[in-house]
Parts: sequence; structure tokens; C-alpha cells
Amino acid sequence: MQRAYYFNDISHFSKQSPTEILGEIVSRNEFALEQKQRNTWVTEIAYLQESLTIFPSGDIIFEYTIPRIGRRIDNVFIYNGVIYLIEFKVGEVTYSKQAQEQVMDYALDLKYFHKESHNKKIVPILVCTNAPDHTNDLFSDEDGVFQVICCNPETLKQTLVWLTTQLSDDSFPADSWIHSQYMPTPTIIEAAQALYRGHDVQDISRSDSGAYNLSLTTEAINQIIDRSKKNHEKSICFVTGVPGSGKTLAGLNIANSRHSFDEDEHAVFLSGNGPLVKVLREALARDESIRLKITKSAAKKKVESFIQNIHHFRDDSLKSDEAPIEKVTIFDEAQRAWTKNQTTKFMSERGHSYWDMSEPEFLIRVMDRHEDWAVIVCLVGGGQEINTGEAGLPEWFEALRHHFSHWSVYLSDRILDNEYMRGLTYSQLTSDLNCTTVENLHLAVSIRSFRSEQVSSFVKALLDTNLEEAQELYASLSANYPILLTRNLNVARGWVRSKARGSERYGLIASSGAKRLRCFGIWVQSSVSPEEWFLNGKDDVRSSYFLEDTATEFDVQGLEIDWAIVAWDANYRIEDGHFAPYKFTGTRWNSVNKDEDRLYLKNSYRVLLTRSRQGFIIFIPCGDNNDSTRSRKLYDGIYEYLKKVGIQEV
Repeated sequence: MQRAYYFNDISHFSKQSPTEILGEIVSRNEFALEQKQRNTWVTEIAYLQESLTIFPSGDIIFEYTIPRIGRRIDNVFIYNGVIYLIEFKVGEVTYSKQAQEQVMDYALDLKYFHKESHNKKIVPILVCTNAPDHTNDLFSDEDGVFQVICCNPETLKQTLVWLTTQLSDDSFPADSWIHSQYMPTPTIIEAAQALYRGHDVQDISRSDSGAYNLSLTTEAINQIIDRSKKNHEKSICFVTGVPGSGKTLAGLNIANSRHSFDEDEHAVFLSGNGPLVKVLREALARDESIRLKITKSAAKKKVESFIQNIHHFRDDSLKSDEAPIEKVTIFDEAQRAWTKNQTTKFMSERGHSYWDMSEPEFLIRVMDRHEDWAVIVCLVGGGQEINTGEAGLPEWFEALRHHFSHWSVYLSDRILDNEYMRGLTYSQLTSDLNCTTVENLHLAVSIRSFRSEQVSSFVKALLDTNLEEAQELYASLSANYPILLTRNLNVARGWVRSKARGSERYGLIASSGAKRLRCFGIWVQSSVSPEEWFLNGKDDVRSSYFLEDTATEFDVQGLEIDWAIVAWDANYRIEDGHFAPYKFTGTRWNSVNKDEDRLYLKNSYRVLLTRSRQGFIIFIPCGDNNDSTRSRKLYDGIYEYLKKVGIQEV
């Protein structure tokens, strides 16, 4: 992929003929040249030559490519150590919010992920060719990204003169900037789209020393698949990792790269997470429809063979005893597969009274139908079981031990935390099995929270009421990853709106058991449409941006947003210095006594507190002593504990 279609210093650019410049751009264009695009480039060349000739130095770049998802910035003007991003909208008569968000997104993408831009001043400029003059203010956030400057071709030159007389910084070579290392951490939606378009995982994952390189995990899994295929073996590997470490991304990458009928190894990505499947399918279909200019229904049919709901896979397997067409199956959130009791109950209610096995056992049994080889890839999150009957990692090993000892098992020996092991030792978990240790099958670093890699550790310490460790972790991460506290929901709404720039997504999330937040309009029993909540824009009341519909842990698990309001109810309150789980039934709170249910509630808050890529604010009601179900004492303990941790109140 060309990093830029054209690059030159201002002196040479000013002297070149427009035809020569256009020829260089077109020669590097990787796509079919449409007349509209050609005319746009001709227009940009004319306006920029007119506006930049007065500058004694500087560099100009056309069509600078952001590697992550193939976006291209119209123009980059580098002058006196400052980066000016110039986005043209030919024929536009207004400076639309969407256009302003687009150029701001470019600026933020460079600031966050483009190594040579981390410490640079970045000024996004929107040029709408038929729009009226616009009065601009020069204002930047702390990170050096300025608010969008709007102008038309007639005011572009004077706008650039005004900006360049106000701004300067240490000079740097433009050619080094162009070829800078790019270290992205895309959302899972962006990552799925990029992989589906044919990008490699290395293009869309961070590779700096501070983050785990996902390509190593991908390579380890591919080696297991190739070995199994060559030796006619059946293998299962467990990819574990902290929340946000890229397990789903690794699974999507494998499914996409080995999604081939011709090689007799058709791979499929399976998930029991309904909202995740819906959101990813919808996102891929929308993107594919626009990119290939086909109907969305046609795009959806294509996508459905790549990402499937695990329950549909199970139901299809019940209709026949034949081996499935897939030789490689990736089970996302495998820790949420059902126990024997839960599966038997569910299947009995649907007429399968003979049923007597757990979901892990059944899923392995289906893949065991293959006579030659098969591979199962289980993506396992520690402490992510959030619903009744979710088995966790040990259930898979029980099924393997008692029924599939001929399968080869691969996992990392770094999964020692109780969130995975549920009280077992590593030797107990793997006893009597043909296990091979592969270190790269564990992802120890979160890449969701690119501002700080310690968020998952902080959340664990917080929920474990390990006060000292939580205090230390909060102090170390709060500068780069803001976590704040408020007892006023309107303040929380104002805070996330003020923090989000460009199209950065924000939303309101709460526990599915937070039933006494209803008086604030937080009605968790009213389900959201995940596709609309996560994908629709600021003009759609169903989207997260409106802060009206509340998503629960079931809606957001496996997904993420940039900024969140986490609404905290009395279902997880502080008693005697520790969190105590409660369930609201009828007219009162009832203590949760079953260990399994207590774990699910703790994990639901773990999910909620690890959904934000950039920061979040916790809303805790003040309570009302006139209502025993919402009395102040129920909430004050949570509030005081979070204050002791060091979380600042807004």
C-alpha cells in the first residue's frame, strides 16, 4: 500500500504543472480512476498551488494513507513543525458536522497511533468549495489536536497565513513522518472490517514494545492448524487473555485467513454472544455493501458464512450425524459455554429429553465426527462468565478428559489466575491429557484501552477490594486514562460529551440487575438494539450517542466504546469493606447466596468497567431515604469506597 500518492516540498510543488502533479497522483492510485475523483484532484491542485506559493518552505502530501483501514487524508501540509490536515469537500455548501468529524477523526488517528505524530501539533482544516466564509477560533486540547478550522477556497490562503503566524514547533523531516511506524488499536468493529477487506493482523495491531504482538498468537495458532492437518490429528487450543487483549481479533483473523473451501479447511467464527454477532455482521454488511456497491442483503448472506451464532451451529449439527463442513472452528467467549445441567435443561425444554452432556462436550463431539483432522480454537476470557450456567474453562477440560483423550491440547501455562482456574491448579486442570504448553496462546496486555494498559488490572483490584493495589494502579493510570465519579447523571452526560471528539462513541451502560435506577430513565429491562446502539450516528435516537437507551453487560461484552457512563446500582454494594451482591425481586433487594451467582454479578461489573477505550465516569445515585429500596446508605458505601481508591469526583 502506497503511504502517499504525491509528496514534494512547496518550492517544487509550486513550479510543477498541474498535469504533471496529477500524473504522479494517478500513477500511484490503486483503484479504478473515476472522473469525479480525477476532477477532485484537479480542483485540489489548483487551490493548493494558489494558496501555498507564498510559503518559503514546507512540504505537501496528497492522499496520505492511514494503514489501519485504508482511509486516505486528502492533503497534509507540514510547515514550521506543525501538521495541517486539509480535507476538501468539492461542491459542498455547508460545513457539515459529518465532514468536520471526518477530518477530526483523521487528526485523532494520527495523534493516537502514528508514532511521528504523538508529540506534534495537528490542525484539521475543512475546505468546502461552495460554502460561505466562516469565523474560526484557534483552540486545542491538551494533546495538541486543534479544533476543526473551516474555510472555502477564497479564504484558504489567508486562513493558512493566520494559522502559520500563530503556530510553530520543532521542525522535522517530512519524509520520515510519511514512513513513520503506525501502531493502531482499532475497535473490534474496525478490525473485523479491515480483516474482511484483506488486511493482515499486523496492519491493524500495535507492534510497540508496550503491547503484545497479536501476530505471534496468530502464528502459534496457524502452526497448530498446519501440524494437525499434516499429521491427521485433532487438536484444541485455548487462547486466553485479559479483557481487551485481542482474543476476538485473533479469532477473527484466523477465521478470515483460513476461510477457504478449496483447501478443505473452511474456518468459521462462532460466538454465543448474540449482540456481538449482530453488530459485527451488520458492520461488515454495511461496509461491504458500500465498498462493492451491492445490496446490503447480498452482503449479509456473504458475511453469515464467516461469522455465525454458535447456537445455530449447534442446532444444525443436531439435524445430522455427518461432520460439519468446517475443519477449523473458532469459539469466541468459550468460557460462556453451558454446563451439563444448563444444557440438559435447555435441550429438554425443546424436546430433547435424552440430552446428557455439557455444551463443550457436544461441540467437541461435533468436530470429532471428522475422520482425518480438525482444530478447535477456544477464545477464553478470565472472569467473563456473566450468566447462569456458564461453565468457564474447567468444563472444557472435563469433557476432554472423559471423552476425547485422543485430542491434542494446547494452552499457555500463564493462565494461573482464579478467574480462569476456579480454584484448580494448573496440574489439576491438565491431568491425564496430552497437553502442550505454548506461551503465545496467552494475551497478557489489554489493547482496548490504548491510553493505558493497566485498566483491567485496576478493575480486578477494585472489585477484589484490594484497596492498596487499586490505589496504586489508579494513581499510575489516571493521567492517561481518566476515571471519574459523580452523583449527578446530567454531569456525567456532560462529561462524556465534552471528552468525545470527532466520531468517538460514548454511551450509557449499567448492570442488568440495576433495577432501581429506573427513576433516572435508566431502564435496564428495556432491551436495546445492539446494531443501532453501536453503529448508528448522532442523528439516530437509537444510537449510544443520545444517552437514552442503556446497554447492559449482555449488550456490550466483547465490544467497546470510547467513553462510557457506568451507572452503579445497589445490586453490588459495599458491606463490611467488601462488595456484597444483591438481586431486586418484587419490592425489595435480596442477598445473592449461591457462589456461582455471586461470581456472575461480580463479572458483570468487570465487563462494564472494561468497555471504555479512553476513559469513563461512574454515576452513583445519592439515594432517597423516603424509599427503602434506594436509601442513601445503600449507595454511600460504594461512593466512599471509590473515593478511598482515589477516584476524583466531578
